[in-house]
Amino acid sequence: MWRPGAWNNPANPPAREVSPLPLHSNQASSPLPGRRPGPGGRPPLSHRTSSLSLASSTNASTTSLSSSMRGQNQLSHGIRRAATVQVPPGIRDPLDVLEGILGVQLKAGMEAEIDDLEIGEAPDLGDEEGIDFGGLSLEEFVVREERQEAENKQMQIRARNHSVNTLVDYEREQGKFVDLHRSIKACDEVLKSVESYLYSFQTDLGVVSAEIETLQNRSTNLNKRLDNRKNVEKMLGPVVEDVALSPSVIRRIVEGDVNDSWVKALKEADRKMKAIEALDSRKVKAAQDVKPELERLTHKAIERVRDFFVTKIKAIRVPGANAHVIQQQGFIRYKELFLFMATHHAQLAEEIGQAYINTMRWYYLSHFQRYNTALQKLKLHTMDKHDTVGQDEPARRNNLLPSLKSVPASSYDPFNIGRRIDTLKNRTAPILTSHLAEEDRMTHYPEVVFRHFNVALVENASAEYLFITDFFAHKTYDQASAMFSALFTPTFTLAQSVTKQLIDSTIDCHGVLLCVRLNQYSAFEMQKRRVPAADAYINATNMLLWPRFQIVMDAHCESLRKSSLVGVGSARGQMSALGLSATNTAKQSAAPHFLTQRFACFVQGILALSSEAGDDEPVANSLGRLRGDFETFLTKLSAGISEKGKRERFLFNNYSLVLTIISDTDGKLANEQKAHFEALKKTFESK
Repeated sequence: MWRPGAWNNPANPPAREVSPLPLHSNQASSPLPGRRPGPGGRPPLSHRTSSLSLASSTNASTTSLSSSMRGQNQLSHGIRRAATVQVPPGIRDPLDVLEGILGVQLKAGMEAEIDDLEIGEAPDLGDEEGIDFGGLSLEEFVVREERQEAENKQMQIRARNHSVNTLVDYEREQGKFVDLHRSIKACDEVLKSVESYLYSFQTDLGVVSAEIETLQNRSTNLNKRLDNRKNVEKMLGPVVEDVALSPSVIRRIVEGDVNDSWVKALKEADRKMKAIEALDSRKVKAAQDVKPELERLTHKAIERVRDFFVTKIKAIRVPGANAHVIQQQGFIRYKELFLFMATHHAQLAEEIGQAYINTMRWYYLSHFQRYNTALQKLKLHTMDKHDTVGQDEPARRNNLLPSLKSVPASSYDPFNIGRRIDTLKNRTAPILTSHLAEEDRMTHYPEVVFRHFNVALVENASAEYLFITDFFAHKTYDQASAMFSALFTPTFTLAQSVTKQLIDSTIDCHGVLLCVRLNQYSAFEMQKRRVPAADAYINATNMLLWPRFQIVMDAHCESLRKSSLVGVGSARGQMSALGLSATNTAKQSAAPHFLTQRFACFVQGILALSSEAGDDEPVANSLGRLRGDFETFLTKLSAGISEKGKRERFLFNNYSLVLTIISDTDGKLANEQKAHFEALKKTFESK
């Protein structure tokens, strides 16, 4: 490799010779690098004076032409020598380097120029006689030769300048050439490493190709095995799914809290148990292994379910506990757990059910006992035998019991229904709580206490029966009814004793009939809610109310019969019994008797309460007896009137008053009574 200053070192001779081209006088110094000589790329021609006259000698012209031809031959030879100089070994030809940098072919151009010069070489002029003027005159021939000589010189100058410029450019760019050489060597090294890498890559590629072929074979085998496993899975999958249970489910059942997720886990385990029971253990060996474990898990689940419901039953006995809330959130919400226990351990489920019945029986009985104690603190209107229809008013005032003297006589009317019927009409009215009943200072009728107690009883009985049929769904209708009866029988017995206490000591016929109607509405409500288990209690209550109603009606009839009794021994006793005297018989008025208005108001209340009564009720018969006794009373009372017309007018006025008072009543029984009194009225109407 060439280094700067190598030519100045004698030990390092120059790699190439200097171009042998001669330098002309007009080019004493080399042109600057990158600068072309003269316009048109040619050096300027020196002015020449030549005389081409006919006086010029032929020898001079011949000599000049010969010199010109020889100079041209020397130029062509020098250029060829410069182009064909031998480069030392190990060093690239500068022209090749320049061709690589500039991207043009310099050797081809120079060789073309040299060829042009060789082609333009004049023939040997040793034989001057052999010159061919081509039919030109000597002057024309000289002009053409001068023109050719100028062109040849210009080509020589161009070749020389090109060679010089090439060397100058090479010297100026030699640093770049060194860097280029280093880069090329580095590229050679890189290419060698790439070559080795490609060779190793080719070797690895062959190995990979073999491995790919092996993988293809394995993939084919795996696909076959996968297809076989899929076919096996289709047959074994359902069986495995039936017998397999995840550890998380088992852990949740054994250790987790009883909640919704616990119920889901138990459902899944129960489904596995049923599936294993359906499998043939002789054909499926896995069932033999899993079944004992699932049985132990079942026993653990039953134990936890038992503890859960025992805790809920104990919570009902806590003072102030709301049993209905516990039923909904603790029993109904987890009724599937009890059904699971009843399915896998029926005896334990029966014991839990019996414990629930005992607890709720105590719960309802204790609560209704406290409620009855609170209702007993209400003040009630007391009606006895002196409040009958046939009882004389002065006798009623004189025979008031000492216990009733605290109640004003005008505080209530025992014969007028008044607003008491609102208790029957307003069925959605709220019931009194124990706290409000203890603070109530008003005086009420017996039907108020009956309504509050029985409405509360019906509501609780309906809720409890619906709970039993829902929670104990695995039981039959008869079994559920038996559970309800065992649970509510003490409470029903208490309710019957409350009813008996209310009606046994009263002569209030309207109150007893109001209790009958309220009891009938309770029966309708039970039918609407589809709670037939309380029918026994309702029927038993009717068996208490209807006989008492007839007893009260008989007492009123007896009072009318007593009022119409004939005195023993004299007519004076008869008059006294009828409220008349012998002295005022002639002056007796035809106005209605005071018992008539009392009777009419009493009948009007019964008819108002019997507007929807059926034919099978004893109201019509009892009312018929009372009406007959009243008519007998009026007939006997009118017998004391001597004047016939006045007697008939007296009866007419009494029957008219009765008809007027009961005219606003409806129903079949009311229509019958109105028609009957209308007929009596027409019978005694004055003609």
